[in-house]
Order: sequence, then structure tokens, then C-alpha cells
Amino acid sequence: MTKRRVAVLAGTVLCILAADQITKALVRASFEIGESHPVVSGVLWLTHVHNTGAAFGMFRGQQWFLIGVAIAVLAAIGWTAVRVRLESPLARTALAMIAAGTLGNLVDRAVSGGVTDFLDLGWFPVFNVADISLDVGVALLVWWLLFSSEHAKDAGVAAAVVASPEEPDPAEGQTSAEVE
Repeated sequence: MTKRRVAVLAGTVLCILAADQITKALVRASFEIGESHPVVSGVLWLTHVHNTGAAFGMFRGQQWFLIGVAIAVLAAIGWTAVRVRLESPLARTALAMIAAGTLGNLVDRAVSGGVTDFLDLGWFPVFNVADISLDVGVALLVWWLLFSSEHAKDAGVAAAVVASPEEPDPAEGQTSAEVE
């Protein structure tokens, strides 16, 4: 990955992380845990929740497991950024959003033992900016893997490289009489 692409990826991660941490700090400073205020009546509330689990309340109270998973995800993204030549801006954006979301919730777990959630739709578990970034990033990555012509082109190049190595076989092009 070029230095420019690394800078754009890091800038994307930092912007999303800053938005996540600032909004969470505002909620923690302004709301008691469990306190809720409507933003759009019947549609959106700001509700302060201290979530010690993952999405949908899974793995509640298992902070070290969730921290380990987050570190593994960040390591996999770092490895991908270093080892894989991602030509697609969409794929790079998806990885940046996943990294930012993972990092945002990791910071909360490491600092306060749980994640601050505050966006409440009333019919869905309360979530935060990091969750939005993570979910949109995963959706973009899945879409890119399944439907993008950029991905298909990259896969075609990889298949062509495997099918025809750069150095031709010396026996290739010779008749059986020349080989013997």
C-alpha cells in the first residue's frame, strides 16, 4: 500500500474514532446511565446505556474475550493493509470503517469496562457511532467481495498469474522429438 493510501486509511480511522469518542463523552457527561430523551418523537431517543457485552447483549461481562477479539480483528486488518495490494477504494474504506468501529468500542472496554451506547430507535438495541461504522464497513466489504467488478478483475488477474507463470517452461513449445 502506498504512503498516500496509508495516510488516507489512517485519516479515515482517526476521523471516525474522534466522532465516536466525542459523542460518547458528551453522552456520559450529560446523561445518567438509563436516562433517555427523545430527539425525534417516536423515532429516535438518546439513551445512555453502559453495555458490557457485544451486539444484541451477547457475551455480556466477558470483557477480556471481547478485547481479544477486537485486537485480533485489528491485527487482521493491519496484516491485510500491509500484505494485500487493495486497489479498490471501496475495500480500503470498508477496512478503515471496520477498524475505526472496532477501535472505538475497544477504547471504551479498556477504559471503562463497557461500551457507551446512546442511539435508541426503540425497536432495536441501543448503539453508537462505532457500531454504525463497523456495520457499514462490513456491509461494504461483503458487497465488494460478492458484487464488485473491481474484485472480479483482481480475482481474474490472480487466476491468470497462477495459470501462466512469468517464466515459461523451457520444454514448452518444443515438439516431442526436440525434447528427446
